[in-house]
Amino acid sequence: MKINIKATGIELTPAISSYVNKKIYSIEKYLDKNNANVVAQVEVGKSTKHHKTGNVFRAEVHITGGGLDLYAVSEKEDLYSAIDIVKDEVVHSVVQSKGKRQTLTRRGAEMIKNMMKGITNSFKKRS
Repeated sequence: MKINIKATGIELTPAISSYVNKKIYSIEKYLDKNNANVVAQVEVGKSTKHHKTGNVFRAEVHITGGGLDLYAVSEKEDLYSAIDIVKDEVVHSVVQSKGKRQTLTRRGAEMIKNMMKGITNSFKKRS
């Protein structure tokens, strides 16, 4: 997976960069191993320049490639917690889309199996 990091309104320090890399690379274990062309666009920074308190730090992740198009945003009081939350949202999205894909495959396989047995939906026993 390739990660592109962009900082908006703040300086991209090596500490922030390494933290983002560590968190985003942990998502890779949920992705398909065969797809090396996955790109994660990460943007971190301040959402406003004049506010001092509140949810002023923002983290965005957009993952594309390998059949994926995932996007997550988080705004928090702390930049590191915003990165943590956005990582959790992306993991949730990846797991959810993977589950939908597997369910669709299983349903298709069940329909083919029933067609080969000669059973159609209208002839199935009602329970």
